[in-house]
Amino acid sequence: MSEPIKALAAQASLADTRLSWRDYLELTKPRVVALMILTSVIGMLLAAPGVPGWDTLLLGNLGIALLAGAAAVVNHVVDHRIDTLMARTRKRPVATGRIGSVDALLFAAVLACLGMAILMLWINPLTAWLTLASLVGYAGVYTLFLKRATPQNIVIGGLAGAMPPLLGWTAVTGHVEGHALLLVLIIFAWTPPHFWALAIHRKEEYAKAGIPMLPVTHGNRYTELHILLYTLMLLAVSLLPFVTGMSGVLYLAGALALGLRFVLYAVRLLRGDDRRVALNTFKYSITYLMSLFVVLLVDHFVFF
Repeated sequence: MSEPIKALAAQASLADTRLSWRDYLELTKPRVVALMILTSVIGMLLAAPGVPGWDTLLLGNLGIALLAGAAAVVNHVVDHRIDTLMARTRKRPVATGRIGSVDALLFAAVLACLGMAILMLWINPLTAWLTLASLVGYAGVYTLFLKRATPQNIVIGGLAGAMPPLLGWTAVTGHVEGHALLLVLIIFAWTPPHFWALAIHRKEEYAKAGIPMLPVTHGNRYTELHILLYTLMLLAVSLLPFVTGMSGVLYLAGALALGLRFVLYAVRLLRGDDRRVALNTFKYSITYLMSLFVVLLVDHFVFF
């Protein structure tokens, strides 16, 4: 095959790739959104006795997921130059040029409009506006400013990612309550050790991209100490649902077991300063959050 024909074939192949629905799905960070929706569903189920109606469960989480996906798309666009410098992100659709920035932003706008319409029409305005505020907080404040401005970026910006349980709660009740804020506080305390463990594992890539993550600006030892401190704080915060009467002894036992294991990972990381331990800590943090909320949910229905 001649070189011109090869070039045309390569261009045709690239054009086909740009139209793949899988690339647009990847823009929405489906795994991250799935974890958010898990906590949103649990917020809904904890908000009131019994099980909410299927319309609230389906439409509420669909609206939240669409807006979360829109925020993720904006993140891809804003970070596309940074993504090309990092091994775990350099194959993302916008970073590789498979999807153009304008097309991605149009896609984000469609997702956001659909999500807002669903929440405004079939759920309630409070949930719609809180979800939109979360989108702005993540895609605007965190991605555009905080991520590049301070090593405390994930601490300050973590509030946006901690909102889904509150969104699920307000979708059912129509108002903000203290127990819903406890769920937000748990995710808020969980976020720094979760992301800092990954940042230690990917320290060189963050440094190359010019992102002032804590391991880059203050070193591993300082970061590992703060992971341990935040993990201890998370353990204390995770006990508040039991202390306030939101949950029972089943949740208390689960929270202690899961939290102490998280602390053990943090201690091992501080002692060993091992990238593999950092990655394992990051992976366990995901298991921890999912398991903690599932235990809280089981406790709620067992003792209901």
